[in-house]
Amino acid sequence: MGIERAQWKLRQFMSVESDNPELLKAQYRAFTRQMPMMYFILVSSTWALAFTHLSAAPTWLTIGVPVLLTIGCGLRVVFWLKTRNVSPSPEMAHAALLRTNRLAGVIAVAFTLWSFALFPYGDAYARSHVAFYMAITVISCIFCLMYVRSAAFIVTVIVNGAFIAFFVSMAQPTFVAIAINVLMVCAGMMSILLTNYRNFESMVIAKQRSEALSNENFRLANLDSLTGLANRRAFFALLATELERARANGMRLALGVMDLDGFKPVNDLYGHSVGDRLLAEVANRLSGLLTASTAFRLGGDEFAIIVPVPPDDDQLVGNANAITARLREPYHLPEGTVHVSASMGIAVFPDLALSREQLFDRADYALYHAKKRKRGGAVLFNSDHEQRINSDAKIESVLKQAELENELSVVFQPIVDIRDLGTIGFEALARWNSPVLGKVSPACFIPIAERAGIVGSLTRPLLKKALAAASLWDTSMRLSFNLSAHDLNSNDGLLALIGIIESSGFDPQRLDLEITETALAHDFEQVKRSVEVLRRLGCGISLDDFGTGYSSLTRLHALPLTKFKIDRSFVKDLHQRPASYKIVKSLLALSTEMALECVIEGVETQEELAALKALGGTSVQGYLFSPPLPESQAREFAARHRRPCNKIAVTSV
Repeated sequence: MGIERAQWKLRQFMSVESDNPELLKAQYRAFTRQMPMMYFILVSSTWALAFTHLSAAPTWLTIGVPVLLTIGCGLRVVFWLKTRNVSPSPEMAHAALLRTNRLAGVIAVAFTLWSFALFPYGDAYARSHVAFYMAITVISCIFCLMYVRSAAFIVTVIVNGAFIAFFVSMAQPTFVAIAINVLMVCAGMMSILLTNYRNFESMVIAKQRSEALSNENFRLANLDSLTGLANRRAFFALLATELERARANGMRLALGVMDLDGFKPVNDLYGHSVGDRLLAEVANRLSGLLTASTAFRLGGDEFAIIVPVPPDDDQLVGNANAITARLREPYHLPEGTVHVSASMGIAVFPDLALSREQLFDRADYALYHAKKRKRGGAVLFNSDHEQRINSDAKIESVLKQAELENELSVVFQPIVDIRDLGTIGFEALARWNSPVLGKVSPACFIPIAERAGIVGSLTRPLLKKALAAASLWDTSMRLSFNLSAHDLNSNDGLLALIGIIESSGFDPQRLDLEITETALAHDFEQVKRSVEVLRRLGCGISLDDFGTGYSSLTRLHALPLTKFKIDRSFVKDLHQRPASYKIVKSLLALSTEMALECVIEGVETQEELAALKALGGTSVQGYLFSPPLPESQAREFAARHRRPCNKIAVTSV
């Protein structure tokens, strides 16, 4: 077994290992830089030796053989110079190193036999030159072949073995001493070569491990661990790459940005673990639907799709709607079957989007419109959206520079008890008369202020004005004022509201603060804490536009609500739409069950009013009774429609 193992080790030592492709390529790259130098040393040394024997040796030995050797070496130099900038495959590198292994023996034998053939000619100096030539040749070859240890060993054994055997056999003390000296030097050099080779091998392996670790870190840094999709970082990197490719090739590039409708209620009802499984299922469906496109999870319930070669716009929107339809199908989880939908915004380069940032922003803007007007479907960014963006940007710019205390005002829409048509209170509504833009609708400037994160700077002066006006009303009347999610999402915003209410002198128990269902989708726990503080202050808490969002009853039950408002969309033509009639009936029954007051918005016709009376509705507001009124007209309206023991509620926006 010991002999077999030794033979196996020797064969392994004398062969070119092929089990590490990266090591093979590293050997090849290092080797190609060394080989031209080795052949140059061989050729120059050969001609130097031949020159010293010109007068003593035959011409075929001093000219003919060196010419042949030079031609052979020159061909090899040309080969290595041609291939030194080539990035080899493992197979190519292995073949080249095996060929070098074989040629090493041939070249060593050829140069050794030639030098021995010259030895009988010339004087003692010439023979000493032969010894020097053989010694220096083998040493230079060891250096140059150090990255292919088997080839270096073959050359050393052939040249050094022949050299030592030849000169020792002559029994000439000087040559014997030279032979022994060369043997020792070569043995030491081989030892150094093996050490350097092991260090070289270790360095390559360490680099491999480092690159593997770096690649794994890069993969993890660009992977969403929950869904297995590429993450936000990978998304923006690939988007930049694909955009450059599309720009260079004159091609189109489409981007879809998508988020889930109804995901947060699932999280609240079933818990985050179920929400995580739902996101993983959404990712699986999404991946299964895409072929040439790539899906990403940007964070939360937001996803993106990059389409490198999009079809025409109609087909693109059709494909997107097919994706949203598939994602709308029920998800059967162990905890139960859940339903969500997905809205998608699409933008196309170079159609109305020329940069990475613009492409993403416009897809996101289209998503905003999809969620607002086509929830559960897809919207393609178009020229109308571009005009709206430009208009919104102008409004935002003017709004940020406006003197809000002077430019903002408040109007009041009555809330009426339809049993006696007495005024219960007023909802405060914002108005903006800009010196630059003129009168701007609150439906326009308030969403812009919310997206820009500056709605708090509107809320504070509006609340001050509304409270100052309401302080002059009869003490039986209530004021309703709308709050944004941004007003409730920070302690600073909450403290500012409390300070305004307490310094106004208005009784907080006559104040109803309205929040929308969309406000609950931001940071429910923070909103809940803020609402509880305001409730302890004495304020009523009303849920505005109830039924239009995605709040679960579990969420509503967790909030200290005092009332909710039924949105106009359920009231319009109530008497002619059985579905709306049933919804309003159910919501009125819910208000009774939850012991909450209910205000019905947007009543505009006598037929709608009659239907609401039949359903048992009591508190309403709408143009049937009065449009929003300036402060002085609101007081006059209240005086004309006074009723005993008034109980009232109102809002602002």
